[in-house]
Amino acid sequence: MKRSLPAVTLCVAAAFFVVITICTAAAQKKAPEPMSLLLEGAKFPPAPFSHATHVGKAKADCIACHHKDKNPKEPDKCIKCHLLKEVKENAPPVKDAFHKNCRTCHKESAAKGVSVPTKCAECHKKQAGVN
Repeated sequence: MKRSLPAVTLCVAAAFFVVITICTAAAQKKAPEPMSLLLEGAKFPPAPFSHATHVGKAKADCIACHHKDKNPKEPDKCIKCHLLKEVKENAPPVKDAFHKNCRTCHKESAAKGVSVPTKCAECHKKQAGVN
């Protein structure tokens, strides 16, 4: 009986570790899905954005967009560094930052034969019932 106590203790500890690991993984913050990249006063409709598509299917790394965040898995809003119209500490306005990241990546992907939107109206689609 005394010899089985360490084995039982080890099994209980291992089970506890597995449960804690699973609970921690499940509780991690998920990216908003779906989301819409909408800029106040923009000429074009908002561009829909799917973290699942970009991270899951395209295998994009979070840091590609969330490059200044201490933890890219829990990012700040882009507008914190990229203002609407002005350059702040060498950070281009948010529209320019979005376009540089998105268009560059989409053009590179298209050059590799991946089917991605590359024209303005392919991302900025008019919404039904909106003029």
